[in-house]
Amino acid sequence: MTADFSDRTDFDNADRGFLATIEPMSITGGDGRVVLEMDAWSFLDAERPPTANASLWRQSQLNSRHGLYEVTEGIYQVRGFDLSNMTLIEGERGIIVIDPLVSRETAAAALALYRSHRGEREVTAVIYTHPHIDHFGGVLGVVDADTDVPIVAPEHFLDHAVSENVYAGTAMLRRGFYYGAPTLEKGPTGTLGMGLGASVSTGTVDLIAPTVIISHTGQEEVLDGVRMVFQNTPGTECPAEFNFFLPDKRALCMAENATHNLHNLLTLRGAQVRDPRIWSRYLSEAIERFAVNADVAFASHHWPTWGTDNIVTYLSEQRDLYAYLHDQTLRLINAGYVGSEIAEVLELPPGLDKAWHTHGYYGSASHNIKAIYQRYLGWYDGNPAHLWQHPPEEAASRYVEVIGGVDATVAKARGYADAGDLRFAAELASHAVFAAPDNAPARDLLASVLERLGYGSENATWRNCFLTGASELRTGKVVHTELTSAGLAPALTTTQLFDSVAIRINGPKAWGESLSINWVLTDEGQRYRMELSNGVLIHYPSDLEHTADLTVTLTRPQLMALLMAGVTDGPHLDGDAGVLATIVGLTDAPNPDFAVVEP
Repeated sequence: MTADFSDRTDFDNADRGFLATIEPMSITGGDGRVVLEMDAWSFLDAERPPTANASLWRQSQLNSRHGLYEVTEGIYQVRGFDLSNMTLIEGERGIIVIDPLVSRETAAAALALYRSHRGEREVTAVIYTHPHIDHFGGVLGVVDADTDVPIVAPEHFLDHAVSENVYAGTAMLRRGFYYGAPTLEKGPTGTLGMGLGASVSTGTVDLIAPTVIISHTGQEEVLDGVRMVFQNTPGTECPAEFNFFLPDKRALCMAENATHNLHNLLTLRGAQVRDPRIWSRYLSEAIERFAVNADVAFASHHWPTWGTDNIVTYLSEQRDLYAYLHDQTLRLINAGYVGSEIAEVLELPPGLDKAWHTHGYYGSASHNIKAIYQRYLGWYDGNPAHLWQHPPEEAASRYVEVIGGVDATVAKARGYADAGDLRFAAELASHAVFAAPDNAPARDLLASVLERLGYGSENATWRNCFLTGASELRTGKVVHTELTSAGLAPALTTTQLFDSVAIRINGPKAWGESLSINWVLTDEGQRYRMELSNGVLIHYPSDLEHTADLTVTLTRPQLMALLMAGVTDGPHLDGDAGVLATIVGLTDAPNPDFAVVEP
């Protein structure tokens, strides 16, 4: 590592403009449950213990700051009230809220803190910079559900909000439990945060559909008298995202495209692989269009950067970071290396490594390189021996048999652990656990190896994954978070609502069933055709007159009540109402507690 621990610039910037916070820093929901608590991070004020990576300890100290900050005249941020920042821009009549956090409780608390210092200004617009849940989930903490204020978002926002939070939402939440570690103890032997911020709140998540769409770079909007120039950046940190410039304030919002760490090209919770090539090019465009005229750059995470030269340097290094990983990975791909090999040999140039904001606290060079490989070549590395491998349990039982049984495998794993080869020790111990999940020595050894890997990790989300896995092995318990995507449903299109049902159909169970439904939404003036055929629930808008087993005539609110709670009072049913029960009987409920670190 070439970064300088004596450089306190980030600490100065993280503290700059501080006005106030709430004490104690604990935010609760209506039921009295704590949804975010920041005072527990005070242990970071102490000297770094041997159970924490020095670089990650430093980043966690920075992320533990919380409160209301003045960015520049008329622009404020509430930081540390959730994983993300909420930015407030003062307009002619009120305030524009940018990225209203994860949950309504934290967003409401952030807004209340702002108002306690700047007055009871009304919210006159809301901006979602992109469709990750920490940038829209708290919207009902700042406006009412029936608000008529403009809700601004990038083109295709809703498509990707659903794709990333609903369709695979259960799996993402379970995997996110590992990399976010919400139930791990905050402390020297527990979680140190997430690198991108301290932690995610566990309150109520909602979504109001956008009403103003940003479709192209250069698009200008005036919100509450504030002029904004947008830069659309699809395929970067999110499939739909934008940066924007405030020319009259010489302030640049970089959304989540430039933060004080190496970001993810593929998050550990799962997502579409992002494009580092286009990400780098959009950063070049932002420098050329906006940064050269900016006095401050702020983002949806971390702390701002002040001074035109500093902004240009910062964004240039971020630009070079993603381009370097992309180009050098492809160079080595074309030399015949596979992703895991490239991740071992590719190093960042010293000029980038010396900058703190290029370090992998949230993303990592290792898993980002593998993501680039996946983006271009997919899961198969070209070796025919890897084309049809056994799944984990079957492979584990065979490896254990070859080694000589579970006890022998554990002994071998312990030997590698004692020799310091924790990575192979974890692999062998994991085989032992998957072959004999009730074997206590195997579980204990794997847990201890995962703990040691976590303690040495610079990457916060790697640490969280290692330590969460160790915790589940030791306790045998899965304690999932209260956070769900159910609050997104009211904003979904009808097609997306039907998609949410279709992906729960148990295909083999439905092979022998055939049915059809015509849906007539009177308040939308739209008809939909639905057919169950070959285990697939097909649905599409159609104005043709189809015969059907059932025709359901209803309003959008009645459709929501029917799909979410099975309420049939109100809709007019013409035909065989039993087909609704048939569909319900063919759906599987997702399992939010599926096994990860054991079979």
